[in-house]
Amino acid sequence: MNDIIQTIAVYAIPVLFAITLHEAAHAYAAKYFGDLTAYSQGRMSLNPARHIDLFGTILIPLALALMSSPFLFGYAKPVPVDFSRLRNPKKQMAWVALAGPAANFFMALLWMIIFISLDAAAMREEFFFEVAKAGFKINLMLFAFNLFPLPPLDGGRIMTSILPNRYAYKFMRLEPYGFFIVLGLLMLNLLQYWMMPVIAGANLLLSLLISPLNFLLN
Repeated sequence: MNDIIQTIAVYAIPVLFAITLHEAAHAYAAKYFGDLTAYSQGRMSLNPARHIDLFGTILIPLALALMSSPFLFGYAKPVPVDFSRLRNPKKQMAWVALAGPAANFFMALLWMIIFISLDAAAMREEFFFEVAKAGFKINLMLFAFNLFPLPPLDGGRIMTSILPNRYAYKFMRLEPYGFFIVLGLLMLNLLQYWMMPVIAGANLLLSLLISPLNFLLN
C-alpha cells in the first residue's frame, strides 16, 4: 500500500503537467494558425481539470507505473481542432500536431534542469529527485509515443500533412483503427522498436542542450 501511495505521489504532478501542457500546446497552435475551436471551448488552458480523462490521464499511467512497465504513456481529452479552419490546412496540420510533442520535449528539458539544480544545491530530499526523474521520463515517453506515425496520434497527423493528397486520404482511413493497432503493437512488445530509438535520439539532443548548465555547475 505504501508503494502505491508513493508511486502516486511521485507521478501525479509530472503526469498532470505533461498531458495538460501537451493539449494546451495543440490548442495554442490551432488558434495561432486560425482555428478558434479549442480556444472557444476553454481548452487553451493550463487548468488540468479541462484536459483530464479519468482512464487515459490517471488509470493507464498509474497501472503502467505499478507494473514497472518500461514505457509510460497516457492521454487527455483530445483538443478539438477543425483543420479546415486553418489558413493552410494541409501544411499547418503538421505544426498543430507537432506542438504537443514539442511541449513534452521542452518539459523534459525543464525537468532535467530541475534535477541538475537540485543536485548542485545538495538537496537531500530524495522525493524531489524522484519527481524530477519521473517528469523527465514521462515527457520523453509521451514525446516518442505521440510521434508514432499512425493516426490519430500526432505523428499520424504529421505524416498526413507530408504525404501527397491521394495517399494522405487513404492513410487517414486508418484513424478509426489506430488506437487498436497501437495497443496490439504494445502487447506484442513491438512498439519498443519505435520508442527506444526516438527516446535515445531525444535524450542525446537534451544532453547537448543541457551541457552548458552542467559545465557551469560542475
